[in-house]
Amino acid sequence: MNIIFKYRMLSDESDNFVRDFEVYPDMTLAEFNTFLLDALGYEPTMVSIFKSDAEWRPVEEFSEIDMGDDVPGAPRCMDNVRLMEVNNDFHDRLIYTFDMINDRSYYLELIDMQRPNGELSYPRVAFEHAPVPDQYDPEATEQSGSIFDEIMSEYNEFEGDDSYDDEY
Repeated sequence: MNIIFKYRMLSDESDNFVRDFEVYPDMTLAEFNTFLLDALGYEPTMVSIFKSDAEWRPVEEFSEIDMGDDVPGAPRCMDNVRLMEVNNDFHDRLIYTFDMINDRSYYLELIDMQRPNGELSYPRVAFEHAPVPDQYDPEATEQSGSIFDEIMSEYNEFEGDDSYDDEY
């Protein structure tokens, strides 16, 4: 394939968590799911992927279970759907629900389409910041500083010196 999709993943449980993934658009949603579970260090569980609108409202569900075509309103099977069928424009969005019981999800947005770099192998994690939220316990999610705070910390040495008198 001569193009790579770049997705940004965010979590509503940790404002600091960011992952960028570069993947082939012809991979199935089932392959994408396997890649995401591995990249996050999660154990396999029942997962649903939803195509969403610009306000993160689910539009269409894709499931690991093939319920057949004869069940009205049933989600399509991830094995039969490719990423490029679901997302093909910048800012298209997916909701990756990894914990159905507790309604926990990640939010993915297609942020770039580019030519593959011959020196890299895909799919791959292109960027990561902050620890991954715990798979089973949302309260155990480790919080870390924001990217902004981390960058700005370099400038803390320029904060005012209280012993300096600027009056003449």
